[in-house]
Amino acid sequence: MLSRRSMLGLSSSLMAGAMLRPVLAAAPSPKAPEFSLFTKHLVGLPYDQLAETVAALGFKGVEAPVRKGGHVEPVRVEEDLPKLVEAFKKCGVTITLLTSDINEVNEADRSEKVLRTARALGIPRYRMKWYPYSGKKSPWDELDEIRPRLKELVSLSKQVGILPCYQNHSGPKNVGAAIWDMATLMRDYRPDELTWNFDFFHAMVEGGLSWPNHLAVVRDHLSMVYFKNFTWQGRLAEGCPLAEGRVGKDSVVLLRKSGYTGPVCLHVEYLKGKVMDPGAFKVAVDATRKDFTTLKEWWA
Repeated sequence: MLSRRSMLGLSSSLMAGAMLRPVLAAAPSPKAPEFSLFTKHLVGLPYDQLAETVAALGFKGVEAPVRKGGHVEPVRVEEDLPKLVEAFKKCGVTITLLTSDINEVNEADRSEKVLRTARALGIPRYRMKWYPYSGKKSPWDELDEIRPRLKELVSLSKQVGILPCYQNHSGPKNVGAAIWDMATLMRDYRPDELTWNFDFFHAMVEGGLSWPNHLAVVRDHLSMVYFKNFTWQGRLAEGCPLAEGRVGKDSVVLLRKSGYTGPVCLHVEYLKGKVMDPGAFKVAVDATRKDFTTLKEWWA
């Protein structure tokens, strides 16, 4: 039963992409996709209240941060992740994706323990941490250094039975911001071994008018898409409500032309402060509800 508090608070280049083998999605369908919510902006809520809030907002799945500063700290993954999964399960919600600090196999990030614990609890995929450019070598040399680390991580993930996913994130220090760099590494793997979580916000920041080419490049390894929005404030991209920014319904049109019917995740990352600050919970719930309404209208 929901708590009183939760109730109250509550587009040529892409065509080329469409010709690529349809990997994680079948033919276009009139049905709505599987919508999930990235719960980063709700970190701090008790697990029961978090689950009740997500369910009341109408989501059946979540992308849950299991990383430093997330719902679950990696050092406590064995103790706390089962509790988080159970709280969501009671409300009919599943963790469709785990957000991690993992981009290689090492003890410091408890990478193997986190992945094995997540898979044992039924979590099918995880988002990797971005690889950084140091700026001290050519990008080609840096990518060559990443390659063996990525190979080891993909190998471990296959053993565990969990799918690693990589998000494009804007910025000169992030491998994958320009798409082609990470795509050259990803071509070494099948789409059931390593995939993209395509973020339209960051694709449009980096791609300008050519962002549809980015979508075409990732299409054959695409397993999830992210929706959030931004406006330009001078040379900076500032997050904003989904209905107000540069990302629009044309992104959905292109996805449908490509045959994509996979999971869709809403990110609400423009809010200030923490959800436990006075009045912030209601603001977070209202903002999420409005953005979800916009997203569903784009898919209607």
